[in-house]
Formats: sequence, structure tokens, C-alpha cells
Amino acid sequence: MPCKKLSEYRAKTILYDALDQPYEGVSVDTTADKWEKHLPDLDASARFVAKVDEGVKGRFKKGLVFLDRAPDELEDDIAGFRQKGFHYALIEPYQAHPADREYYLSMERTRDGNRVSYSKLGGVDVESNAHAMQHAILNADNAAQIASDLDVPVEALNKLSAAFDDNFMSFLEINPLVPGQGALNLLDAAVEVDDETVPLVHERWTPADFRDAESRTPEEETILELASHSLASFRLKVLNEDGAVFLLLSGGGASIVVADAVASAGRGADLANYGEYSGNPNLEETYIYTKALLSLMIRSKAPRKVLIIGGGVANFTDIRTTFKGVVRALEETSAELRKQQIKVYVRRGGPHEAEGLAAMRVFLEEKGLLGQVSGPELVLTDIVPAAIESLEEVQ
Repeated sequence: MPCKKLSEYRAKTILYDALDQPYEGVSVDTTADKWEKHLPDLDASARFVAKVDEGVKGRFKKGLVFLDRAPDELEDDIAGFRQKGFHYALIEPYQAHPADREYYLSMERTRDGNRVSYSKLGGVDVESNAHAMQHAILNADNAAQIASDLDVPVEALNKLSAAFDDNFMSFLEINPLVPGQGALNLLDAAVEVDDETVPLVHERWTPADFRDAESRTPEEETILELASHSLASFRLKVLNEDGAVFLLLSGGGASIVVADAVASAGRGADLANYGEYSGNPNLEETYIYTKALLSLMIRSKAPRKVLIIGGGVANFTDIRTTFKGVVRALEETSAELRKQQIKVYVRRGGPHEAEGLAAMRVFLEEKGLLGQVSGPELVLTDIVPAAIESLEEVQ
């Protein structure tokens, strides 16, 4: 079950909606031109919080959270985040509260059930107050007592638990949790979800909401955005920006098999990326995916490079259509690929494979990029040795 961190903005949107409470946070793309113009009109007399929203732990102690800010201070705050290399930020109304009302609540999925950890000594020093932390497997028998210990209505605790399950969360942390009159204030929230459950959550969250402490390449951002708006599946993970072996693979199983074959051939350190496209993407989607991968490939400083276009024998994905998208992207970059003496190795099968493979072979021959084009007559992993061998031949 691969787990991904959601943006705090998306996590709070889900949690406050479950609690039937309004949420007034605003997600900010720090790299957007004139990002402040996308904000709603802010009350000049109100106070706000600005924070980095990229799954970074210990933000407050790292100077990535600004409290009690006037609207005219936010622009400098966001600019500072951008200068430090952060892409996403969150602006929320500032909520003054007594320090002794900062509680802690987390939920974690385990084999025994949803394990809750809770304490009335939360906030930035929660770890130094480990002695106050309590743990239990949440169930109908103890929910009322846990809620009472936290000074929150049991109905609210049950709503958070239901949201945890309904959104396939694997981990939820609220710190601090500040109980209020008839409401819960979730001042800081972190959520991890099972990324295989995207089709089951009805866009309450999407891959575009994933955040982590690592910076993503523009190409990875492009594919996340593509995946969030498509019925097909797209993944791209950059392993080595200066890698030599680039993979354009269809199908999760094929992706693992081919990546493993590259590693078994002694070229694991040269593997530039991992990823896949599947679910019968259309021509435009395949073009966008391929263009992103080729951008990475051209930018790589490896002296020799090779592209493997592979996949199993598809049941539904139209090879003719997807290869048109691939060829379109290759056409736009063919001069640079030829200059770098890159060869393309293909192994694919499925609906309309004959037309798709033929068109691919003709194109690669015309552009001087042909390594090898094969259909299902070739074992999938057998395309790898030929591609690896070409790395030694290119001068």
C-alpha cells in the first residue's frame, strides 16, 4: 500500500467538510505570476497564518510558518518561501487560543484496527511530553471516553474516524487540535493516503494533491497534473536526472519487469526514471507524457543515452493511437535526439499493434533514431540487452 502525503489544504478541506464546519484556507502556488491576485479580498483588519504546504515536518521550528500576519505582510512571506525553493503554501485565518488548549490527536491504520494516539499536551513540544500520550484501538466502546479526554463531542470524533476510512487514509495527525465552542479547530493537519485508491474517492483528493518533502521536477509536476484530470493512469518518478536509460512503459507490471531487467543487466545506477501509462490514454495524453519524459532525457548530462518504449500485450490500450502521440513528441525533439545519438528500442503488443509498430519503425528509420522495433514475438525483457548494448556502441 504505497502511501502519499496530501497537501494540508486538501486534508483540511476533507476534514472540515466531514465535521460540517467551514474552512477558509487558501492554497497558493508560489511560482505563479502575481499569485496574490488569485486570493479573495482579505479583511485589512484580520490576521492570518502563512505556512509552507509540502509535507515538511517541524515547519514551525524551521521558520516555515508565520503567525498573526497582516494581509500586507503575506506577499513577503510567500516570496520568502519561494526563494527557499518551496512551490506550495497555505494561507489561513489566524486563530488566537490559550497555549494550554493545544491538544494532539492522530489515527493510524493497523491490522488490529484504527489506532488513535492522543494527549492534552500537544503543540510543538508534543515529543518532549511523550509521558502524557495515550493509545487505543478506536471502537464503539471507547470512543466516548477518548472524546471526553480530549474535550470534544464524540460525534466529532466519529466523523473524523469516518472521514479517515472513507478517504482511505493510512495516517492522520492533528497537532494542535484546539476544541472550541461547538467546533474543532484543526490548526495543523497531516494526512497520508493509499495512492492506489484514487478511483474510489471520487476526486475528494487526486494525485495533484500529493506533497512530499522532496522537490519534484517540472516534468513530474506535469504528469501529476495530467493524472489528476484523466481516466487513464500516469506515473513518473525521476530516479537520476543524469541517467542514461530512460523508460517509456505501459502497464504497472511491465514497468516493474523492465526496470528490474535494467538493474539485473548492471545498469541500475543509470536508470533515469520509473513510471508508466495505462488505461487506454488518448493521443493527446500520450503526447504530453512522452514530451515530459523526452524533456528529462534531453536535459540529462549522461554521455550516452537510450530510450526503451515497452509494455506487455495490452487488452484495451490502442497501440496505434498511443504511438501516434509518442511519435508526435519524438518528432518535435528528433533533431536534438539525433544530435545526442540516442537510439529508441520498442517492444509492444495489443489492439492495432501492426499499424502502430509499422508507423513507429518508419518514423525512427527516417529520423535516424531506430534501434529496434518488435512486437509480442519478442519476450518483453529481451529488448533490454539490445538497448544496453547500444550504450557501448554510441560514440
